[in-house]
Amino acid sequence: MSWLGTAERIWTGRGTVADAGPDTGPAGTPGLLPGIPRQRGGGETGARAAAEAGPSAPAVAVRWRLWRLLPTPVGTPFTFGYAILLVATSLFAEYADPGLVSDLLRGSSTDVVHLAQAPLVVLIASALWIAGGMTSGYALAFLFVLTALERRIGARAAVAVFFGGHVLATLATEVPVAFSVAAGGLPESSLHRLDYGISFGVMTCVGALAGLLPAWPGRLLLAGVGYLALTDLFAYVDPLSDWGHLLSLALGVASWPLLRRWRTRRAAPAPLLGDLGHPALRGARMY
Repeated sequence: MSWLGTAERIWTGRGTVADAGPDTGPAGTPGLLPGIPRQRGGGETGARAAAEAGPSAPAVAVRWRLWRLLPTPVGTPFTFGYAILLVATSLFAEYADPGLVSDLLRGSSTDVVHLAQAPLVVLIASALWIAGGMTSGYALAFLFVLTALERRIGARAAVAVFFGGHVLATLATEVPVAFSVAAGGLPESSLHRLDYGISFGVMTCVGALAGLLPAWPGRLLLAGVGYLALTDLFAYVDPLSDWGHLLSLALGVASWPLLRRWRTRRAAPAPLLGDLGHPALRGARMY
């Protein structure tokens, strides 16, 4: 198996094209073997047949594997639908009236004042925007990380991980700000800081996914992302958000035991109706 196939197996948690057998293509259909069939004729005939045959099996397999890393409406409905929503809000932020966009972002900010006034509204609204737009690192991480996570644990659990990390990390960073302002340690302007985006939820999903990958890839992912988060923290550009990113990553790691049990239970076959272990037949007696 090629390195691409191995990476695809690890990231998606599913079989690859190679599992279909040596004589099949991405969809399990014959006729996509590398090269061309044996035939009579010279090299010119063979070259013409190869040109007419279209892309070779390796090229088709590479494209197929790359597409499987992205969300789909059937395989990963949460990630797919959420990604479309984020694309829409990012395009709006890019091309709409700057004054209107600024007002919406400030209204979506999870600062102390907004959290005290309408906590549920701003916690949801703040997760509708990508800080930095569609080209930011968190936007790319959202696509690949949430796709891989949802393929393993399902849509409902992926929603719980993402928004659980988003909410908990937001509260854990903003509540201390409120106490610090009340104690005189921070100025009152800290109560109105602009804070929005998907980064806390994405970091929580990264931490969660690291525990579901095989040992070495999972540890490498965790070490690499943790190093980047620590580097940002030491740069001291936005320490509050950077602490939130580390906390979000830790929340994802803390969810490992729960997610592993959930994944095992989700993969277990459902009991048959005729099985006395089925909930509908518990207590039944055999005569």
